[in-house]
Amino acid sequence: MSLPKALEGRRRAVIENITPSVDGGRYAAKRCIGDTVTVEADVFVDGHEELRCVLLHRRRGEARWNESEMTFLVNDHWRGTFTVTALGAYEFTVTAWPDAFLTWRHDLARWTAVEDVAVALQVGIALLRDIVQRAQGSDAKQLRKWIARLGADADPMVLRNEALDDAVMMLVERYADRRHATIHDPPLPLWVDPVQARFSAWYELFPRSAASGGRHGTFADCEARLPEIAQMGFDVLYFPPIHPIGRTKRKGRNNALVAGPTDPGSPWAIGAREGGHKSIHPELGSAQDFRRLVSAARERGIEIALDIAYQCSPDHPYVTEHPQWFKHRPDGSIQYAENPPKKYQDIYPFDFDTEDWRALWEELKSIVDHWIGEGVRVFRVDNPHTKPFEMWHWLIAEVKRVHPDVIFLSEAFTRPRPMHRLAKVGFTQSYTYFAWRNTKQELVDYFTELTQSPSREYFRPNVWPNTPDILTAYLQTGQRAAFIARLVLAGTLSTNYGIYGPAFELMEHAPREAGSEEYLYSEKYEIRDWTRERRDSLRPLLARINAIRRGNKALQQDRELRFHATDNAELICYSKATQDGANVVLVVVNLDPYYKQAGFVDLALAELGVDPTQPFEVEDLLTSARYTWRTGRNYVELRPNEMPAHIFRVSPLVPREAQPSAAAKALA
Repeated sequence: MSLPKALEGRRRAVIENITPSVDGGRYAAKRCIGDTVTVEADVFVDGHEELRCVLLHRRRGEARWNESEMTFLVNDHWRGTFTVTALGAYEFTVTAWPDAFLTWRHDLARWTAVEDVAVALQVGIALLRDIVQRAQGSDAKQLRKWIARLGADADPMVLRNEALDDAVMMLVERYADRRHATIHDPPLPLWVDPVQARFSAWYELFPRSAASGGRHGTFADCEARLPEIAQMGFDVLYFPPIHPIGRTKRKGRNNALVAGPTDPGSPWAIGAREGGHKSIHPELGSAQDFRRLVSAARERGIEIALDIAYQCSPDHPYVTEHPQWFKHRPDGSIQYAENPPKKYQDIYPFDFDTEDWRALWEELKSIVDHWIGEGVRVFRVDNPHTKPFEMWHWLIAEVKRVHPDVIFLSEAFTRPRPMHRLAKVGFTQSYTYFAWRNTKQELVDYFTELTQSPSREYFRPNVWPNTPDILTAYLQTGQRAAFIARLVLAGTLSTNYGIYGPAFELMEHAPREAGSEEYLYSEKYEIRDWTRERRDSLRPLLARINAIRRGNKALQQDRELRFHATDNAELICYSKATQDGANVVLVVVNLDPYYKQAGFVDLALAELGVDPTQPFEVEDLLTSARYTWRTGRNYVELRPNEMPAHIFRVSPLVPREAQPSAAAKALA
């Protein structure tokens, strides 16, 4: 049997286990604009030759690769970096080859006998003569000088030292012989999102409850709320569906099967004679009003996020225009949504097994396109796990191909694998199980998984202590400390978090019935008249937490999250730090909303970049209190009726003599 013609036996470098990689490159790893991407790989060759290993990267579609040398770490493992400076699709790969000149240089440094060095110099001259044929201009001229020098009648040991000059190697590297280089193929994909994909604070508001006195709210009322939302520090204002609401089988107050004459219905029962997913509920205002709201919000640094819920009320125009897009029961009626024992008589789900699925997919994408045309760049997608993964893969890719700045949040409270699949196929951020992780061990295990496992390459958590559907048992206690603890955890464990407000800021905690996570008088089924100016509102604390997040870069990334030991199971302690160690934040939270908890925290000071031999200062950013700590083991005490958490900024203690004088401060 003859050798295959495509085989190149001189391509001997082996490249394995490149990271970041999602399912072997089937899906893109994710980063944000301005990020430094760290690429690692196992690279080796048979024998003892020295390797050159180069990282290749480019924006997808560009003809030319950008290159950067990779650094050998240990055990045939290499690392390289590049910075992403534009939104959209990138690709990267690794190339490597046994480098004859690098190998010669390595061996030359080991020879000690004069005769061995003399022979090695002749070998080096031959290599340089080959290299000079690929060089140009002044580089070729300089290489010829080196060839002449190495062939001079001089002490071989002196010539050896000159040959080992780094300047020689730097010049030779430009003209390496790559004819037999191995290139990992295909390249691995990378998607670059806006910074808001990594760091954001969401505030959920029902527009119809934005007014006061029980009146149906409008976009103008929402616009009037923008100053307080901006003051609290939120940069995403998320609306549940803003479309016309169906009247057939409309749900009433507290999810009653029969609605009263003034009940507004659930916003998720989309579609009526006034229109469907591309229309606006008439009582909210016009398309022009909406565009004005989007513009006014953006001027304050706030993006309006819309809910994408691919489902219809029985009154939606799609029902009569495209009956083939819905499942039919044996009696010919359309099947409403069910999740036994729950029934949603006011909602018709789409049938994604329809023979007309292509037209259905195109129409669903056109809904997103429509709202992008109205200025929306952020979408929260309702129950995406009940729609085909491949549809999302296609839809999101098509949208981002034209609008790479668009953000999609996946609201999928489902099993882990479907959640992660949705993240892989393109969702920018993902809801999590945070609401139900309450004990220290649950939180440590879950956030270690989110931030330290391979899933961090594609799964961006967005944590919510409450939603209109979720009022956890922990919050049903109504304890102020419970709400504060969950807020601090959400805002510091994750870079993306959100609250359903004003229910959260006003500590709404009454369930519809015992054992339920549904709110009593749920805003999903009625207009709420919130007393926003209550003295006990958490609004000032929300503003403080968001200011702390914006003022500390350590809290704007997840990868450096580290947990620290405590001797009390009700105290959780963790830190985040920038890679350069310039900003270190340490958080301690009392998980018990009823009683004072105290104990010792044990800090790995070296991991925090703190000199364990020197005292250091911790400043509580919540209270402005300052403490001097001298070791990694320190006592903390947190009282729920005061403040159940510390958010410390850790700093070296500046010696008194090094502090600027009052006169110097005045001059500054």
